[in-house]
Amino acid sequence: MTKRSPFRCFRTSPEIIRLAVMLYIRFPLSLRNVEDLLHERGIDVSHESVRFWWQRFGPKYASEARKRRTERMRVLPQWRWHLDEVFVKINGERHYLWRAVDHEGEVLESYVTKTRDKKAALKFLKKAMRRYWRPEKIVTDKLRSYGAALKDIGATDRQETGRWLNNRAENSHLPFRRRARAMQRFRRMRSLQKFASVHASVFNHFNQERSLYSRANFKRNRALALAEWRQLGAA
Repeated sequence: MTKRSPFRCFRTSPEIIRLAVMLYIRFPLSLRNVEDLLHERGIDVSHESVRFWWQRFGPKYASEARKRRTERMRVLPQWRWHLDEVFVKINGERHYLWRAVDHEGEVLESYVTKTRDKKAALKFLKKAMRRYWRPEKIVTDKLRSYGAALKDIGATDRQETGRWLNNRAENSHLPFRRRARAMQRFRRMRSLQKFASVHASVFNHFNQERSLYSRANFKRNRALALAEWRQLGAA
């Protein structure tokens, strides 16, 4: 049975939709910025179309990219995770975005909660380990919720805390912070959870660690990532 194309009801080509979604999620641009950039290329769409496209196809692209990366990562040993939480306001109320980052800077998991207690930390850890298995070491800050949650799952001996040890997680917040400022604010936890998950998958997909490669290898990896992105959602 032939797989039905997700673009069958759209007059706009899949290439333009993928480009618009990539620009909006990957870079700190507003919907109207993306509309103007597409207009420069001779593509006349409204910012509301861009909003609809990213909400419709963003999670789908992110899910496909995450699935492919997860399958590859499960084969390799999980050496070290860095866990941290960042404050995010929703309608003026403080919420917490928990994030797990591996030793190479890839965002493994994002989880939004109203509290920063043991229950939230335990649920976050179980969610991440269910997908990626257990790492050899888990680097955290000195928040007691981490220690209590790790004790419950029998991984206390894997925890590491110390000054500057968690810079990997702290630095991973910067791209999301820049992107969130362009959106100005979130109105619901579900919206924040959705965008954080989609942004993490797209960031991982295009994150080439250019400082660790020669120019030739970086260009080749960047071209491969872009080619793979253009295949997402294809029938």
